[in-house]
Amino acid sequence: MEYPQYNPLSDNLPLSDDELQALDQMLQALPGATMNIENLDGYLTALLVGPPGLASRPGAEWLPAVWGGDGEGNAPFASSKQRKRATLLVLRHLRHLDGQLQDASEDASAWQPVFSVAEVDQREWVDAEDWCAGFLRAVELAPGPWGELFDDAALGPALVPVALLGGDDSELSEADAKRLADPEVCDELSRAVVDAVLLLRARAGPGAK
Repeated sequence: MEYPQYNPLSDNLPLSDDELQALDQMLQALPGATMNIENLDGYLTALLVGPPGLASRPGAEWLPAVWGGDGEGNAPFASSKQRKRATLLVLRHLRHLDGQLQDASEDASAWQPVFSVAEVDQREWVDAEDWCAGFLRAVELAPGPWGELFDDAALGPALVPVALLGGDDSELSEADAKRLADPEVCDELSRAVVDAVLLLRARAGPGAK
């Protein structure tokens, strides 16, 4: 299956809320282990801030993971038209994220990750578990280079919240599982994910792709 390669100079038109919802619904309607929009946002973010350079990687290496892999013909999509639309929407969101992360080197608020946010008693509770799970899907594409980042003395501790929130629950220690069941802890770790990504982006440099 041929896919376009990411072009960092392509149009930076962000997806509207309706388009984000349409993409989410399209992916969730497909059979298999597809990503939801939070998974996707984390996955694409990891591709942008981690190794190796995304602009040099063929789309076929990373796009199919968004919808759980390709089958015969147009599967898992109903038609080539639906596949093309999903691909274009993902690439547009990727390009917009790229622009946000570049701008975040000057203003951290320029990047707005798609986390789950609930408001209870006038307080916002942030949950980045799905986002981090998507992020770790990208890590799986280059385990060696990513492993070096997780082992790095400066970056490794900052990436712990990503690993805890997005990792396999069955692999958690009893203590970590108990911690993550606490909304306060989940909220704190989720907010720390933002700092980890910005640190990764700063390490990669403003022109990194």
